Amino acid sequence: MKIPSKHIENAVDQIASLPGIGRKTALRLVLNLLNRSQEEVHDFSEAFLTMKSNVKKCISCGNISDLEKCSICQDDKRDQTIICIVEDIRDVIAIEETQSYKGIYHVLNGIISPMDGIGPSDLNIQHLLERIPNSGVKEIIFALSATMEGDTTNFFLYKKLKEFDLEFSSLSRGVSIGSELQYADEVTLSRSIINRQPFEY
Repeated sequence: MKIPSKHIENAVDQIASLPGIGRKTALRLVLNLLNRSQEEVHDFSEAFLTMKSNVKKCISCGNISDLEKCSICQDDKRDQTIICIVEDIRDVIAIEETQSYKGIYHVLNGIISPMDGIGPSDLNIQHLLERIPNSGVKEIIFALSATMEGDTTNFFLYKKLKEFDLEFSSLSRGVSIGSELQYADEVTLSRSIINRQPFEY
């Protein structure tokens, strides 16, 4: 695909670097932006710059937030004795949409995957171990994807956490094996949370 402008070419390269966007789609998006007013394009780019500068990770759970602590961790109505461990923020959003869970979260920012070069030290695990003592937490829910990597991460976390006096549970297998949590429908995910099972190891 030969593009007659190096500026458009550079813009296409940047858009195409996003996951799931090929060069043809990137070119279509860039040409759309090119036909917008200067003010619209400025607002578009400003939104991303502002996002990058202001969005933080919650110091407590690792969720995204505009403040040091996310709205979930700050909510006094949430059950602070239950921590639901998830892979990333998309899983928090998916579970919150079910309106079935009233505890708090811990976001790992990934799962253990030796094939991808991701080990325990690359994940938000140490902070989890530090937040458990003297926190009043009674139950840990393993809510990682029902894949080999997810199960491996669950087992690793269990071995690290079993020294604490905690109840461990995992989502019921209404979430099919091999699927990623964020793609489960709301009804299935809601039932999986409500009917969670004791964690088996």
